[in-house]
Amino acid sequence: MRIGELAERTGVSTRSLRYYEQHGLLRARRGSNGYRDYSEDDVRLVSEIRALLSIGFTLEDTRPFIDCLRRGHSSGGSCAESVEVYERKLSEIDEEIRVLLARRAEVAAQLAQSCPGCFVRG
Repeated sequence: MRIGELAERTGVSTRSLRYYEQHGLLRARRGSNGYRDYSEDDVRLVSEIRALLSIGFTLEDTRPFIDCLRRGHSSGGSCAESVEVYERKLSEIDEEIRVLLARRAEVAAQLAQSCPGCFVRG
């Protein structure tokens, strides 16, 4: 399939698809006319990339998941390298939560000090 059809089927712009290709996440074959040619497997790869990006992974984070799918696994998250990325991402999120909770406590303390009768929710 051509890039326009892949874009339509995945809901991703052709520009994004070219960007994924530049970063080695997609490997378009070239027809004799020079046009990019994609397969059904590429639909799955783009869907995996988009799903991971939508939950906060970086484009580089998606690489082990894509490699896992290319090796024939039914899930991009079933390989050891992907599990490592999941674990690292969870640690990063846990740290962000700790930072936000500390920041919230500081703001609540400042509010309580500035406005002793004010109610702090949560």
